[in-house]
Parts: sequence; C-alpha cells; structure tokens
Amino acid sequence: MKTDEHISGLKAIDTSSLVDKVEMNLIDYFSKKKLQPGDSIPKELELAEIMGVSRTVIRETLTRLKTMGLIESKKHIGTIIKSPDLSSIMQKSMIPGILDEGTLKDIFELRLTIEVGMSDLVVTRVTDKDIEELFSIVKNEISPSENTLFDVDYEILFHSKLYEITGNQTLKSFQKMLLPVFSYVYTSGLINKEIADKKYVSHKELVEVLRLKDADMFRTAMRKHLENHFKRLLSMDEEK
Repeated sequence: MKTDEHISGLKAIDTSSLVDKVEMNLIDYFSKKKLQPGDSIPKELELAEIMGVSRTVIRETLTRLKTMGLIESKKHIGTIIKSPDLSSIMQKSMIPGILDEGTLKDIFELRLTIEVGMSDLVVTRVTDKDIEELFSIVKNEISPSENTLFDVDYEILFHSKLYEITGNQTLKSFQKMLLPVFSYVYTSGLINKEIADKKYVSHKELVEVLRLKDADMFRTAMRKHLENHFKRLLSMDEEK
C-alpha cells in the first residue's frame, strides 16, 4: 500500500525534447558523414546504445525522419538515406480551407514571382510543338473584360504548360502542389478587388511573344500579364 502511494506521486517524463535532440544529432551525423541516397544508417539498437537513449526514443526519431522523407526502410537492407520529395512534404499541410488569408496571399505572391522569374527557362526550352499546344489551349479562350479575372480553367491549363516547358521537375511538382491553393484564391474572392489600371497581356499575346524566343521580351510580357494580380495583392498591403 505504501509502495502504491509512492508510485502514485510519480509523473511521466516528457521525452519530446529528447527526441528533438536525437533528431538533430542524427541529421548532423548524416551531413558530417556525407551520406548519399541509398547509403545505410546504423540499426535501431546500435543507435540506442551509441546515443545512450532508449529504443523507443530512437524509433520515434526514425519515424519523424521517415515522415520528413529523409530515410526509408528497405526489405533485407535496413534503413537507408532517401532524397526527400520537398513538394510531397509540403503538400501534406497545403489545405487551402484552413490556411489563413495572409498565408494564401503569400503563396499566391510566390506563384507570381516564380512565373516571372522562370521566363529564361521557358524561352530556352520551348519547342515548336509546345507552342502549338499553347495555341491549342488558348484558341477558344474568351478574353476577359476589363474588370474580370482570367478564366480559372484556362489559367491553370496555360500556366501548367509553361511549368512543364521549363523541364524543371521541382518546379513542376511545386506547381502541382499549389494548384488547389490557386483555385481557392480565385474562387474565394481574395483577389477580386477592382483596380484602376486594367491593362493586361492575354494568354494569346503571351504565346505570340514566346514564338519570338526572346527571354527579356517574354519576361516583360509575363509581368504585364500578371500586373493586375500584383496590383490587387499589393493594394491589400496599403489597406493595412
């Protein structure tokens, strides 16, 4: 009975901070050892003995690293280093409906910045077939009136093709991950504010410029194409 009274006074120890330390230690170890994708790491028991912690702590740490995409388990091999898929990791938390307005705005600004900045890749790598496909996308598109946004379906189709043309797999994966956010921003009314300057470059005009294969001209045209978006977003800063 006396023993039970003593036990009842004990509290569980929070091991979360210990897991954090082991996680940082392991990541530092991977870096210092210059481990590459496919390289094996020490077994769970070895890690526990070397680091002086329980196997439970090691197991929880390895689970975290797997979630981060840094390691994976292979049958008959053990745990190995993996090249993380950055977009896949971020996609797990990219749920438009629960992101606040500030975060949605930041993500949309990131999209605009990337699409202006990738002009050199697009112009350098575009083929005649790509240009034909772009024309096919925009041929039936109705030009927006001065006060409306581009049709979201055409917007996504057209710009997805541009990301594809870059040939940059990370850019393509990143854009695919952000598509739900783009759609949400368009339909939520976040960027529907009327603006004084209503000049823009249409998708059809962008394709015509792209045919010239001049990076500076295409970059300027893309910036003008996105001008209204920039103005709507930046005007939100002025209202604060």
